[in-house]
Amino acid sequence: MTEPVSASGTVHWVGAGLSTGSGLSALCGDAERVRLWHRTEERAAEALGRLGLTGRAEPRTYTLEALTAELAPGDVVVSMLPAPEHASLLAACVRRRAHFACSSYVSDAVLELVPEATAAGIVVLTEAGLDPGIDHLFAHSLVARAREAIGDAAAASYDLTSYCGGIPAVPNDFRYRFSWAPLGVLNALRSPARYIEDGAETVAERPWEATRAHVVDGETFEVYPNRDSVPFVEQYELPSAWKPLGFVRGTLRLDGWLRAWDAVFEELKAGDDARIAALARELADIHPTTDADRDRVVLAVSLAVRGAGDRAWSGSYLLDLEGDADESAMARCVSRTLALGVRHILDGSLPSGLSRAAETASRSQEWLGELAREGLEFTLRVE
Repeated sequence: MTEPVSASGTVHWVGAGLSTGSGLSALCGDAERVRLWHRTEERAAEALGRLGLTGRAEPRTYTLEALTAELAPGDVVVSMLPAPEHASLLAACVRRRAHFACSSYVSDAVLELVPEATAAGIVVLTEAGLDPGIDHLFAHSLVARAREAIGDAAAASYDLTSYCGGIPAVPNDFRYRFSWAPLGVLNALRSPARYIEDGAETVAERPWEATRAHVVDGETFEVYPNRDSVPFVEQYELPSAWKPLGFVRGTLRLDGWLRAWDAVFEELKAGDDARIAALARELADIHPTTDADRDRVVLAVSLAVRGAGDRAWSGSYLLDLEGDADESAMARCVSRTLALGVRHILDGSLPSGLSRAAETASRSQEWLGELAREGLEFTLRVE
């Protein structure tokens, strides 16, 4: 690994949408200088005012050209923009030798730039939010504990489930509350999901058709697979001697969601891109998110391992958090985790090149400890 470029102490936070929260406030205390880039300088200033950060961060009008012109080696760019815009931001960071951080999954376009970023000595921090993000930390911690109990070389089988959802704190008829762009929610449902079930790789072309009941801490939810779970077997460092009976990363919804969304699913089956975009706008109008709404985030990750004879181990993490008048639960989880990652870029403890959240078991445990000390509550159960 190339030694990373030393951090300059300046952070550029790009975008002030629904997931920007107290993490930005924390960075205003950790960094020497913070700039908030938004659609206009006025809107950036308004966002800082809502967060109580007026005078603590500098508002800026965002364009890629304007941001690039202000980048210096060692600066950190935090992207809260949609994932398709990350590659162009990262390309600018490579040219200017500035570090890059986001909470989104790694896109193919970003992956193509990682060799150049590594050669430039910059950190590319991704998947450092809630899901993906805290779910990675939970999984790494559980796998490390199971490996210690069972042993890497011992033959074993396992089931790992990781379900996360942003839901209304007070259930509504729609059984949902939009915590990110409705079009993104719909397009995620249109994407096939690959996972492991009964020891075999399985693909759900329409993920919602694989919805099932899932009980978390005595409460019944509905869950379905999301994206491609299979690569995470290697990412979570599960021993090759262990056979996966089940491995799924997915989405959690309130009980009754499948029935409440039946009309939406019919549109998803038949609609083209234009119709789905129109449907997203209609749903946003019919089910607006208001300041009076309170959200709830539930993240449940569990691992059960069965070895030879009576050897067995199981553990689970649960994060169940409600938003309040000051901040949504989603913004708290995403922005605080991302800010924690940026802090480790600033202190030089992250290696150059690509990191998906904390990446290793030991670093994941460190991050979980820091998040807990900062007031993000979750529970661990081991049997």
